[in-house]
Amino acid sequence: MIEVAKKKELRDLQEQQKKQEDQSHHENFVVNALATWNKEILPNWDNMRNAKKVLELWWLGLPPSVRGRVWKLAFGNDLHITQELFEIFRCHAEQKLLNNENSKSRLRSEDLAAKSQNFVTDSVVDLITMDVSRTFPSLGIFQKGGPFHNVLYKVLGAYSCYRPDIGYVQGMAFLAAVLLLNMEEIDAFICFANLINRPMQMAFFSVDQPMMRAYFLAFEVHLQDHLPKLQSHFTEQGLTPDLYLTDWIFTLYSKSLPLDVASRVWDLFCRDGDEFLFRTALGILQMFSSELMKMEFITLAQFLTKLPENISEENLFQSIANITITREKFNQVLTEQTQKVLQLYPADKLKQHPTLRK
Repeated sequence: MIEVAKKKELRDLQEQQKKQEDQSHHENFVVNALATWNKEILPNWDNMRNAKKVLELWWLGLPPSVRGRVWKLAFGNDLHITQELFEIFRCHAEQKLLNNENSKSRLRSEDLAAKSQNFVTDSVVDLITMDVSRTFPSLGIFQKGGPFHNVLYKVLGAYSCYRPDIGYVQGMAFLAAVLLLNMEEIDAFICFANLINRPMQMAFFSVDQPMMRAYFLAFEVHLQDHLPKLQSHFTEQGLTPDLYLTDWIFTLYSKSLPLDVASRVWDLFCRDGDEFLFRTALGILQMFSSELMKMEFITLAQFLTKLPENISEENLFQSIANITITREKFNQVLTEQTQKVLQLYPADKLKQHPTLRK
């Protein structure tokens, strides 16, 4: 028994030393990477953004202290949103919230008849307020009374005023929250609006069903190319991409993956674009393929809509590294599937979907 105890003590000591060495190595890497980003890359962004050295360093994840600056540069501001424009829509959002709260207060003091006849609360305000409190609950900073509760509401409310045609869609809160964790309020709003304006995100957040279908069909092509056995199993079980891919794309994995892992996915999304979202999805499926092959429809849907909380960042990104989807291939497959959808889509409604006519 003493010998067994000594061996266990030695193993524990070795594991502790290994963890300390790994931590020290990681800290040294972060310090060196931070210096490279601050002194070499960011001051020469336009010239160095696509350099091989930068892309390789980028793959390893951005140091947290430069993440917001890199994301801001990567997202850009094609919409030309200014501080003044944001202030206008933020004020509108705050006024809508105040009016909504006043209406509810009056409702509580009126009888039911007056409630049904005279007052209607703003459903968008209600939905945003409710979702803000559900965002990253383990952090506690976005819940009522937390330091970012009102800030997150203002960004989402301002966007719903800025783009009333889109308004607020569930999932947006996670996107805005991730941005706010890495940059100032105005920059978060600018990045958020420009992010939603990207083709894939616009298709999903505007609920453009033909284009959403084109993306799902395109994903199935890549799934067949990379994981044909799993694709066949999904087909046999009746599991279609919309049942799991929708939530992943709506939140850019920020709801499905641990926050630190999701942040690295965002890093590479900023580097590579929409094709990296497909690579991440395929990486997740490849990582759990042996388990997924044994599951039936209900278990599959449950597993993929609520991934394990202890996903290994190292294992996931090794799996993603095994998946190759070039931008050219991504665009080619998407174009082919869009044309298929175009043939099925009623010609008299094509004007509503200019993306499909391109």
